[in-house]
Amino acid sequence: MDEMNSESRPLRKQAGTSGPDKTESRPDSAPAAAFRGIDNSLTHTISSACKWLMEQQKPDGHWVGSVASNASMEAEWCLALWFLGLEDHPLRPRLGKALLEMQREDGSWGIYYGAGNGDINATVESYAALRSLGYAADDPALSRASTWIASKGGLRNVRVFTRYWLALIGEWPWEKTPNLPPEIIWFPNKFVFSIYNFAQWARATLVPLAILSARRSSRPLRPEDRLDALFPAGRENFDYELPPRDGQDLWATFFRKTDRALHWLQTRFLKRNTMREAAIRHMLEWIIRHQDADGGWGGIQPPWVYGLMALHGEDYQFHHPVMAKGLAALDDPGWRYDRGDASWVQATNSPVWDTMLALMALHDADAETDFSPEMDKALGWLLERQVRVKGDWSVKLPDLEPGGWAFEYANDRYPDTDDTAVALIALAACRDREEWKSRGVEAAITRGVNWLVGMQSTCGGWGAFDKDNNRALLSKIPFCDFGEALDPPSVDVTAHVLEAFGVLGLPRDMPALQRGLAYIRAEQEPDGPWFGRWGVNYLYGTGAVLPALAAIGEDMTQPYIGKACDWLVAHQQENGGWGESCASYMEIASIGRGPTTPSQTAWALMGLIAANRKQDHEAIVRGCRYLIDLQQADGHWDEKEFTGTGFPGYGVGQTIKLDDPALTSRLQQGAELSRAFMLRYDLYRQFFPIMALSRAARLLKSST
Repeated sequence: MDEMNSESRPLRKQAGTSGPDKTESRPDSAPAAAFRGIDNSLTHTISSACKWLMEQQKPDGHWVGSVASNASMEAEWCLALWFLGLEDHPLRPRLGKALLEMQREDGSWGIYYGAGNGDINATVESYAALRSLGYAADDPALSRASTWIASKGGLRNVRVFTRYWLALIGEWPWEKTPNLPPEIIWFPNKFVFSIYNFAQWARATLVPLAILSARRSSRPLRPEDRLDALFPAGRENFDYELPPRDGQDLWATFFRKTDRALHWLQTRFLKRNTMREAAIRHMLEWIIRHQDADGGWGGIQPPWVYGLMALHGEDYQFHHPVMAKGLAALDDPGWRYDRGDASWVQATNSPVWDTMLALMALHDADAETDFSPEMDKALGWLLERQVRVKGDWSVKLPDLEPGGWAFEYANDRYPDTDDTAVALIALAACRDREEWKSRGVEAAITRGVNWLVGMQSTCGGWGAFDKDNNRALLSKIPFCDFGEALDPPSVDVTAHVLEAFGVLGLPRDMPALQRGLAYIRAEQEPDGPWFGRWGVNYLYGTGAVLPALAAIGEDMTQPYIGKACDWLVAHQQENGGWGESCASYMEIASIGRGPTTPSQTAWALMGLIAANRKQDHEAIVRGCRYLIDLQQADGHWDEKEFTGTGFPGYGVGQTIKLDDPALTSRLQQGAELSRAFMLRYDLYRQFFPIMALSRAARLLKSST
């Protein structure tokens, strides 16, 4: 599959020039008067922002910002260390301090900054973690938490993962949790329930969980620390069954009955069955084989924490190399963040993603003049991070050669298409320089393009980690009530891939490009925007699509593009900025609305600049002024809001219609996003404003 080769490549644009060209003056450019008064401010703001960003660069050339999520991360690690018998681990009290810092005034813990309501799952897990640390039930923080939990109906509606955690500490009967038979490891790849039909994050998590579920592992809390306050009517009177969902179809009902049958079989026949023991050994080998170089698993928290517990339950000692490396990662600053006497363990880390976005921003700002050595060091660091070994994606694509990039420091099993696309954009900036040619940059780009082409899904779009990972039937099994177990194509990832193809100058009639364009056009909402799967939300999706369309040479005067621009302009706020709350994943009224943020304002600006309509220039200027005025004296922007998305909690991994009156009860979440996972990437506040303002500066230059 040689969609691209270094001998016959076409002319291409420079990286980061989606939208107006750096030098070409368009006949329909805005009059200079529209931008009068901000030209000097733009120059100063961009320069100051770039200097601040350069101060954050690591000595080896990369960038990495913290990744904030929710209190379940700290609570689960605290409980995991208890389960492992490491109740005196020095990290545990520090995690407890972090939990207390994150608690809301009403006693709950939330999923994202500014959420209107707390989350029952994070609150129950945090309460349990603090009790495991010896905090008394009548401690003011815990008393407020238990009162809040009771006001929300108690434990009846907690998600599957919270039930697993309660079972692991002896507070929930294992037979009332969704059964995960280890025998699934033997399902053939073409069978719908093969582990390779689950999303990367679900697959890597269910393997160790299946072992824990089969063994019904537990280390009960001390009698004085048990969660009696959460069972006010007594445990013997509590209904542990999964509550039925509104709109539950025949398949969902069938799977729930099957789950009960599997528990009966496990109780009667499968505890130490020969076939089960063989399946567990096979799963243990899978876990060990998938451990990352930094000690974690899959570049994310769940398989890491469950993996250690599963191995421990199978008598792997702490001095075993796999266990030792996994526990040592808790002290790795790439995962852990300390402040005062509190510690946070991140859900993931983002050095590759952050480095390529930093390079894109600096290239947009023409920063090579001032920071060429530093940028070259970052380019070299990025080039070395290309994944050259096959991962889980190759189970379905055994003949496809590797060539992607992963998100984290160490995650060779799971490169993703989004990182790969943005890496190609960043590397395109140096591909014509002799010193980079000699370092193999062109071969790396070719490998990356070919890998992306091979990963394109049947519908024309790209998922993040796998091709055609969209078996909706899987979302109906009880295990999958936590959120997304699928990784179907998304518009924002597809847009980044097309933008990379455009920046690299690949021919517009290339079949993969045309199919991707058709997918994007088909996914546009009737009122103009595009859904954001990996960023919040329609501002992210639309801000990704419009620069991609410009990069591949789409006619930006077409009505469908104008409709997207009209939507962006209509959602600009009075202060000139844009913002969209995480609540937009459940509330129609929140779509395109929320506190204004630097990152989301930048996404909207990049979309409008790419289209470059005369009638939008005033909106562009207002957006630029908002960013200019918001910048701090040292050149950075502040942003507390969560603008990154892990998953929205829909179950199917893609956009759904929000006008269903039974949606909240069907998904068992409201705007608090109990089945969702939201993120705040700390450096988004810097990367994207630099990009947007730099592109605005080029627009100003072309207009004069």
